[in-house]
Amino acid sequence: MSTVPALFRHLVDDAATFPPGNLPLPEALAAHRAHRSAPYAELVGPFVCTDEDLMKVAAGAAATGGPLEVAVVITGGAGGIAPAVRYGDRSADVTVTAVEVRLRAEDDLSRNALRVVRACDDCLDEENAFVEVGLDGGWQRALDVIADAGYSAKLRTGGLDAALFPSAGQIAAFITACLDREVAFKCTAGLHNAVRHTASDTGFEHHGFLNVLLATRASLDGAEVDEVTAVLEDRDGEALAARARELTEQQVAGTRKWFTSFGSCSIEEPRQDLAALGLLS
Repeated sequence: MSTVPALFRHLVDDAATFPPGNLPLPEALAAHRAHRSAPYAELVGPFVCTDEDLMKVAAGAAATGGPLEVAVVITGGAGGIAPAVRYGDRSADVTVTAVEVRLRAEDDLSRNALRVVRACDDCLDEENAFVEVGLDGGWQRALDVIADAGYSAKLRTGGLDAALFPSAGQIAAFITACLDREVAFKCTAGLHNAVRHTASDTGFEHHGFLNVLLATRASLDGAEVDEVTAVLEDRDGEALAARARELTEQQVAGTRKWFTSFGSCSIEEPRQDLAALGLLS
């Protein structure tokens, strides 16, 4: 029996080498191995790396105990997708489970999205693609292209600057738009704590991954955008935890079908938050 409730299984993708963690690759790989052998192993998703580091990750995996599942962040646009996927196909040391591609900012994001999905169509088989659309003008049209192609979306929920944190209303609109189009999504950056809070060191308003889970559930249950926004703004951890405990197996499965995971430079922070809320042993 798993010690990790279904709502949180494989929820946290291990992005330890990314800011603000910036863990050196050898240390990040060793830590990932430790996480994947710990009692909470099912909390952890694939190891996240850039396409530039993929060969180094493969070499590190070979030296530290065998093949790793990896999600690859493509740094060079649509043209970088096929080389990363083909390397994964040839490698005995890494299995590429997904590629993550950020759309370049331009007037017509849908045109950029079309280039990305065509590149994915040419080389993806079992792998998934997460296309980061942003929340600037035209992102809904880009989401239409992603939906038509059957791929997933990615939302940046924070970063090293306050401007990189979208508002609760923007996230609610994104969740609603994804669900309206039947597009699964993941999040990245700034989401390593369970509950919405103000960071004591920076003053940044951080969203909570438990908020996003429950906001997704609320939207699936027919909540309007302002109601979804209210869930995202809720800072009452005990109340949010109680709502999570009340979800049925079917509700949990439906929630996780659409909100698939989030990338975090820390596994310990999400784990400790869930434990503190009594949601994880």
